[in-house]
Amino acid sequence: MELVIKEFLSRFPEAEVRYDEPMANHTSFRIGGPVKAMVIPRSEDELIYILTLAKESGVRTLVIGNGTNLLVSDKPLNMLVIKTTEGFDTVLADGCVLRAGCGILLARLAVFALNQGLTGFEFAHGIPGTLGGAVVMNGGAYGGEMKQVVTSTRALCEDLVIREFKGGENDFGYRHSRYSDSKDIVLSAEICLAPGDPAEIKALMEDLGARRRNSQPLTMPSAGSFFKRPAGGYAGTMIDQCGLKGYSVGGAQVSEKHAGFVVNRGGATFEDVLHLMGHVQDEVYHKFRIMLEPEVRIIK
Repeated sequence: MELVIKEFLSRFPEAEVRYDEPMANHTSFRIGGPVKAMVIPRSEDELIYILTLAKESGVRTLVIGNGTNLLVSDKPLNMLVIKTTEGFDTVLADGCVLRAGCGILLARLAVFALNQGLTGFEFAHGIPGTLGGAVVMNGGAYGGEMKQVVTSTRALCEDLVIREFKGGENDFGYRHSRYSDSKDIVLSAEICLAPGDPAEIKALMEDLGARRRNSQPLTMPSAGSFFKRPAGGYAGTMIDQCGLKGYSVGGAQVSEKHAGFVVNRGGATFEDVLHLMGHVQDEVYHKFRIMLEPEVRIIK
């Protein structure tokens, strides 16, 4: 690790590198121990070079955006985290097409679309993550999904070659894309929208925002919907019907407002959340014979 960082800084001496950086500061759950090093690249050259060095040296890496879909171990992690929210957050408009970097926040991208008079991205305004993460998991809400608007993606593939993937090549499905099970890294995406009335777009965004505030525990740390939607139902409904709303383990709790969310009431640990998850899965399976799958990505 030390040699990788030393070589990286010899080429990019102004690059931002943090050592023993607490992941709790970079996840919406506010859970996670220190990682050996974190690099915050501000160009594709920096990103490609640090990943090349890490791969050649066998250093374990994790590329993150805003950390809104991660549950990270409390223990020190001997890994290199690369955070993309600083240098990959640009967006340009070309008619009805937006070309945006992986690190841009979805809320900011939705406001940009509004200012361009473009409709179709309103659903993403309240999703707290970045475009890259949303593409990887085909994020969505209120009937909208990334697959409805993303027409192509650029990625740094596992062999460290940049490639473009168009249309069906992205293999979008429910909380799935071609990136879900690969080590390829989304760099940017093209989003195709339609002309719309800015007043109507803004009104819809405000309506969806109000619905979120009324139904979701937005004032408490969480990773959003904790479980994937199972076939034939909704995870939150099943958990509620098992009488688990408000169930807690240590500082982790099934939200009293929305049973599909697991929240950090304060001081929740990685193990608290894992134990809570296991109990919820057991209870739902006992009642419905359905095994809930976590939507969050677990890093340990």
